[in-house]
Amino acid sequence: MTHLLGKVALVFLFLSSRTPVALAQEAPSAQVMIVGFDHLNQLYNNQPQSDVYSTKKQAELTKLNNCLMEYAPDMILVEVDPSEQSRIDSLYQLFSTDKLSLSEIKEGRSETFQVGFVLAKRLKHKRVYCADHYEATAQSLLAEGENIEVFRQGLQQLQGLARPLKKQVQQDSVSVYDYITRLNQPDLISFTHRLFYNLPAAVVDGEFSKTATNTVDVSKVDKRYIGAEYISLFYNRNLKIYSNALRYQRQYQGKRLLLMFGVTHVGVLQELYRVNPAYELVSPLSYCR
Repeated sequence: MTHLLGKVALVFLFLSSRTPVALAQEAPSAQVMIVGFDHLNQLYNNQPQSDVYSTKKQAELTKLNNCLMEYAPDMILVEVDPSEQSRIDSLYQLFSTDKLSLSEIKEGRSETFQVGFVLAKRLKHKRVYCADHYEATAQSLLAEGENIEVFRQGLQQLQGLARPLKKQVQQDSVSVYDYITRLNQPDLISFTHRLFYNLPAAVVDGEFSKTATNTVDVSKVDKRYIGAEYISLFYNRNLKIYSNALRYQRQYQGKRLLLMFGVTHVGVLQELYRVNPAYELVSPLSYCR
C-alpha cells in the first residue's frame, strides 16, 4: 500500500510540474477586439443633429471606422441573431455592390450597418456574421427584494452618467467618436459589468416585475435568490453569444475578429475570452484614442 501511494505521489508531482509548462506554451490562434456601443439607431430623437445620417455625424463615424480599419479585422461579428443571417447577407450583397444605400435599410442607423457594413465593404469581406442570441430583458425586471437599493443605486449612478452624455451626443456637443471611445474606457466597462453581473446578487427574497420587458420564461425562478436569477438571464445570453462567436471563428478560421455589441455585453465577453488561451484580447483603445 505504501509503495502504491508513493507511485501516486510521484505521478502527481510529475503532472503538476509539467502542466504549467504545457499551458505556458499554448499560443493564441486569433485576436479578438470587442467594441461596446450605445446602439446608434437609438440616438435619433427626430432632431436633425441627433441623426447619424447628418453630415457631421457621418464624418465622426468615418473617423471611428478609420481607426477600426487599422486593426484590419478579417471577421466582423454583429449583434444580430443568426436566424437573420440570410437577410443580412442579402442586404450586405446589395450594399457592397453599390445597389443599396444604408438610408434605404429600415434599421440602417444602427452600428451593424454604419460601422459593420461600412468596414466590411472597405475590407472587401464577403459577409458580416450574425452572432447575437436574441433575448429581451429589461434592466427594470429586477423590481423588488431585500437589498434592492444596492442595485437601484448602481442603476441610478449609471443613468446619471450615461443619459447626460447621450444627450450631448444628440445635441452635437460630443462627437459619436468620442462617445464610443468613452463607453469603451476600462472604468466604464468594469462599472457596467459589476452592475449587471455582480451587484444584483445581493438582492434576495423578491419578485420580477410583471410589466417590464422580458422574453425569457421566468416562471420557475427561485425567488429566494431573485438577484442571482436576474444575473443568470444576462449571463446565459452572453454565453450563447460567446458560443456563436467561437463557432464562427473555428468554422471560418478568422485570425482578427471584431465583435460589435451593446456596452453591457463587453465586460462578460472580455471575461470569457480572457481565460481562453486560444484568443488574445485587443483593446479598441489601442487604435481609437
